Amino acid sequence: MTTLAQVLLVSVLAVPALGALVVALLPARHDRGARIVATVFAAVTFVLTVLLVVPDAEYGWFTYTDGPPALLPWIDVSASWVPALGLDFHLGVDGISYPLVVLTGLLTLLCCAYTVSKVPGGGRGRTLAALLLVLEVGILGTFLALDLVLFFIFFEVVLLPMYAVIAGWGGPDRRRAARKFVLYTLFGSLLLLLGVFTVVVAAGTGDLMALTGGTGLSRTVQYVAFALFAVAFAVKAPLWPLHTWLPDAHTEAPTVGSVILAGVLLKMGTYGLIRVGVGVAPLGAAWAAPVLGILAVAAILVGSLVCLRQTELKRLIAYSSVGHMGFVLLGIATLTVTGLQAALIGNVAHGVITGLLFFLAGAIKDRAHTGALADLGGLRETAPRLAGLLAFASIASLGLPGLAGFWGEAFAVVAATERGGPLWITLAVLAAIGGALTAAYFLRLLRRVTHGPASPAVAGFAGVDRPEWLAWSPLVLLALAIGLVPALVLAATADPVAALTGALP
Repeated sequence: MTTLAQVLLVSVLAVPALGALVVALLPARHDRGARIVATVFAAVTFVLTVLLVVPDAEYGWFTYTDGPPALLPWIDVSASWVPALGLDFHLGVDGISYPLVVLTGLLTLLCCAYTVSKVPGGGRGRTLAALLLVLEVGILGTFLALDLVLFFIFFEVVLLPMYAVIAGWGGPDRRRAARKFVLYTLFGSLLLLLGVFTVVVAAGTGDLMALTGGTGLSRTVQYVAFALFAVAFAVKAPLWPLHTWLPDAHTEAPTVGSVILAGVLLKMGTYGLIRVGVGVAPLGAAWAAPVLGILAVAAILVGSLVCLRQTELKRLIAYSSVGHMGFVLLGIATLTVTGLQAALIGNVAHGVITGLLFFLAGAIKDRAHTGALADLGGLRETAPRLAGLLAFASIASLGLPGLAGFWGEAFAVVAATERGGPLWITLAVLAAIGGALTAAYFLRLLRRVTHGPASPAVAGFAGVDRPEWLAWSPLVLLALAIGLVPALVLAATADPVAALTGALP
């Protein structure tokens, strides 16, 4: 019997898909109206994602369908999809995926609303809004899929829309950046496909709930599968040293493209590493954990050192993502409850804060027509509100206690310390040094951009207008709320994280 909860779950994907179709079919002469329609569909989708936390009166808050609560979602929908191959259309939501589902709904809504009054290139806003909704379908589907083949399909849905967003509405070098994004992502997709087939053929099923804990997979299969998954998800995240597509993509992408890319699309990689990599191949995860930890700390240090020398605003924020994703990977690599929860809250915090940073960077670059730090000095003299928001986002990103960025980074270091042993203690110390370097490059950014006499590029800057306040205020409030009440993200993660770590050797 289909419940209201299951209808809500399917609607989370059906509504933005229908919205993209409706917007694409509207006449070109109604461009602004189409963007408003897209925003309405995005708003409905966001409301639906929030409602998933309370499926219906039968299930209540943070409770599960019949069965072991640690292994089952709050809501799931399963229907036979390709009977001959034993494939099911299986969707579900639990404490691991829910925060990212809501974040995706929120950021897509803010980006669609932003396009109503601010379209890069001065036109074709209808197409851009439709592409944002298609991206939402792919990203939400990835977070909700509970079948490996279905996960792979949704994982690939985002490829062409994001390519089109970068190539169609990006900067002067947008086509090269878009091609680089596609080539790297296709490489990761090939490895992911090989990993999926390796697991499905060996286990005889693609059901992620049945596969959790490595059920039906030999040690060798888990080693091979995890290696394939780890590299594939490292490309998407992106994790050092497979990150080189990211700065170009962010620099050339339009503002809304950068927000979606940094805010949620990158999280498909780290989420996949937790849900699929650690969940399906725990023996492989344990085998690769030391290497992952070393690569994570390398990403933290390299990202920070590059940022200290970076001279372009959007590239600096892009490289900062490499360091922040390094902290997420360090948490995952520890394979502890503390580490995985640090990774989960780090994912959400990075999405909120870096989404805000890219909104602000785009606004500054659109006004100044340059992203060079040397040309942006004295921003607080001409646009004090914009400078204040940039300072808030930067301080949140550097991990100030009381703001969202603190918990993921601090507890990734704590988890490495808890893991113990010379290697993990050394990694914890190096990661802490990377955290100090993060503070250094963000303070350098603020000194270069907000202080000193106003440069000609920022003279006559317009203040923050109403559409910008509407797009940015929710992210400011979330960065503060998550920092003060981390349970907003972590309240329902204990059981599923314990299930993932319980199968580890």
